[in-house]
Amino acid sequence: MSSRRNFLKQMSGAALAASAAPSFLSWALPGPQNGAIEIPGEDGMIVRSFRFVDLETPVEYFNAWLTPVPHFFVRNHMHEPSELNSEDWRLSVGGEVEKPLTFTHSELSKLEAHSVVNTLECAGNGRSLHRPQVPGIQWGKGAVSTARFSGPRLRDILQRAAVKSTGKHVMFRGLDEVPGKVPPFIRSIPIEKALDSDTLVATHMNGAPLTKHHGFPARALVPGWIGAASCKWLTEIKILDSEFVGNFMSPGYRFPNQPVKPGDAVKPEDTHVLTGLNVKSVISGPLDGATLKTGKVTVHGAAWAGEADVVKIEVSTDGGSNWNPASLGHDQAHYAWRLWNYEWKAKGGDYTILSRATDSQGRTQPSTPVWNPSGYLYNAADQVKIHVA
Repeated sequence: MSSRRNFLKQMSGAALAASAAPSFLSWALPGPQNGAIEIPGEDGMIVRSFRFVDLETPVEYFNAWLTPVPHFFVRNHMHEPSELNSEDWRLSVGGEVEKPLTFTHSELSKLEAHSVVNTLECAGNGRSLHRPQVPGIQWGKGAVSTARFSGPRLRDILQRAAVKSTGKHVMFRGLDEVPGKVPPFIRSIPIEKALDSDTLVATHMNGAPLTKHHGFPARALVPGWIGAASCKWLTEIKILDSEFVGNFMSPGYRFPNQPVKPGDAVKPEDTHVLTGLNVKSVISGPLDGATLKTGKVTVHGAAWAGEADVVKIEVSTDGGSNWNPASLGHDQAHYAWRLWNYEWKAKGGDYTILSRATDSQGRTQPSTPVWNPSGYLYNAADQVKIHVA
């Protein structure tokens, strides 16, 4: 045990030292197939950051429609709150409202609850796959998971506070512990999305109270949008007359208005705020680099499309020359991924298997990623290389 503790201390120290270096240096550790470091309650996850807990879900866990909480990815921009309890926690609602409110956890739990199955994805998912490389947490393919979130509708809370006609945006502030001079993590969403019947102040996840990693005792849940919109450890909701001005709205979480040459910089005024997710699919089996036997092979994975619905999955077993339709799983919900599979009779040789999804808005995954300086919204057709013996 002592050797393991020493190892963790050394790795934590190394990660802290790396935080002062260029952020493209990734302290990712291998997934469960190679013996991942264990974090209590987070089985077999890939550790992308020690300083702020950032955990990636290995793609082989994309085999269930609802992701078990221990396998649900974790994204933190700063330290998690060190002390949280439901008795002392408060949620204030103010700004452009007629009736400012403060909720205790008990009062919030008495409001009518609503459930939404939502695929939550970090905007930077797939960042490590961009070329040239870009700074930031070097996520592979697994900064995405799906759960059933439950809690009162944000709309019901805002109606109680009586939003003024001047209220155009809704700001969320969490209880993240801000290190040094780092700006606090604050985001806002337009009032229209805030009043959507599926936007929640979530208190539960897959039928159980939120865990600390996922925002206990309450978080915003903005379905179909990038994960950064769904602020964790929510403590303040403020209605504003305009979009919140702050680091995590600009320059953070913005996308170029026009295509950018790989490696080029972009001026902030030539960007827009990220909102909805792209259409995307990921192959969860067979795994990249696998060696398989000849005969029947099941290619399977998950696909999602933010506020749109996945309507088609295609699989290529010859590097993209020919595409075949895959079968979609029966489980579905508006904001949730669809599981899919394709049966293939494999002969001996080396293969590049690809998957691509098409959604109800007519969007299809591109063959090459749309490069941008922050590595956001990577959604090129997924691929794995395998050998059939």
